[in-house]
Order: sequence, then structure tokens, then C-alpha cells
Amino acid sequence: MRYQKRFLGLAILFFGLVCVGIAEDYHLQYFLTKISSQTNELSKNERIELLNRIDEVMRQAKQIHSKLIQAIQTGETEIRYQEGKFWMSKLEEDQASIENGIQQIKLLREKPTHLIASIKLYKSLKDLSSNFNAYNNMPSFSALVGDLAPEMELWADPVFYKLYLLPLAQLKDVEKGPPQKEKKPTPKVKKP
Repeated sequence: MRYQKRFLGLAILFFGLVCVGIAEDYHLQYFLTKISSQTNELSKNERIELLNRIDEVMRQAKQIHSKLIQAIQTGETEIRYQEGKFWMSKLEEDQASIENGIQQIKLLREKPTHLIASIKLYKSLKDLSSNFNAYNNMPSFSALVGDLAPEMELWADPVFYKLYLLPLAQLKDVEKGPPQKEKKPTPKVKKP
């Protein structure tokens, strides 16, 4: 009886470790290798996880965005008035892009094949990555932005574009197909 309990305990432990090992870790590196392996087809779970990861990146961008605004408004950074107005206008654009991106992610979770929502999300990601790269070039902002700018750029262009947007656009293109030609009825000629 004692050996059966040990065996059962070891079996449960073994299967528990196997289950943990089977669960995939969908990080940026996973999706980048998926692109390089030329298998651009994502499973339903991979699509959901891709949207979850992009949602995390958007939430990080929102946190950094609020830190940047706080740094400018409280005077923690050495910026002249005109430059501060310029950067604040950029940050206002970013706020709209972040809100739009989060809204599109929610829409894509409900309707994963919504092409317009995926295009809007891609545009939001590209705009944010461009602005965050500009912030990263400012010495006073680079400590706040960190590695998020290049990471966001990778999520936008190779990952989301090639694994989500492009296959979806190709799917929509195939669904429409060539337009059907209408058959013209042949006129009946009456014999006199």
C-alpha cells in the first residue's frame, strides 16, 4: 500500500510538471520565431495571446505616458517652454492612440476577423512606436521610456502586421473573389 501511494504521488507530480511544460510561453521571441519559420498561420489560442500581449504593451505605454506628462508638468525635466508645448501636443496624440488601440483590442477580442479594427490597431501601434522612439532620443525622457519603444515597434511591424493583419487581409480578399459576370440573355429571333 505504501508503494502505491508513492507511485501515485510521483505520477501526479510527473503529470503536473508535464502540464506546466506543455503550456507555451507566448512572448515576443515566440512570435518573432514564428515569423522567421514561415508559418504565418496562427491558431485561435495564439491569436488571443497575441492580442493579450499587445494589450500589455498598450497598458505599459499608458503608464509611461502618464509618467512623461507628470515629468513635464512638474518640471522634473529640463525643457524650455516651447519644447514643452511641442512634447505635450505629442503626448496628447499618444493618449488618443492608446485609447484607440485599447478599444480596437476589445473589438478584436469580440470579432477576431474585423479588418478595420486590426488596421486601426496597427496604425495606433505604429504611431506610438514612432513617438516613443522620438522620446527615447531625448535624454530627459529616455530613462522613462526605456526599451518599450523598440519593443513596441517589433510588436507592430513584423509581429502584428505579418501574423495577424496580413493573413486577415488575404482572407478577406479570397472571400470576395472575382465579381460574377452577369449572363445576358440571348435575344430570340422570330422567324417570319
